[in-house]
Amino acid sequence: MHLCHFKLREKMLSIHSDVYFMEQALKEAQKAFDFGEVPVGAVVVANKQIIARAHNQTQMLNDATAHAEIMALSSASNYLGSKYLQDCTLYVTLEPCVMCAGAMYWSKVSKVVYGASDDQRGFMRYGKELLHPQTKLAYGIKQEECAAILQKFFEKRR
Repeated sequence: MHLCHFKLREKMLSIHSDVYFMEQALKEAQKAFDFGEVPVGAVVVANKQIIARAHNQTQMLNDATAHAEIMALSSASNYLGSKYLQDCTLYVTLEPCVMCAGAMYWSKVSKVVYGASDDQRGFMRYGKELLHPQTKLAYGIKQEECAAILQKFFEKRR
């Protein structure tokens, strides 16, 4: 394959790629930012389609559990009419906390993809074992953009 063909293919972003779906999660994070919430966004994908979108709503709902992941998983379960999300992928802009990892475990989500790491509160401090054994994990997708919106939010609050 010639270099020019490779570059052309690289520019054509598949709407079924991890990058595309993380960009959709980033749009949700921007909504949270605009509402004064910690800017975390999430989408749930099944059969290459987004079936749920959510962002943090802890301030708006006065609910410490209203994390983007929880809201998205709940919406996806309602959409599918099932508590199990075995054929779904959750895309989230920030590494989920332990509470959200527990929700992902119980929902049996097939794959989790996150952007920015959270060294202080992220579930990976405790190991991938917090996820269901059959759940696949990917991270670092659009990491810089995911981290940048969080950094901008916290700088604005200081």
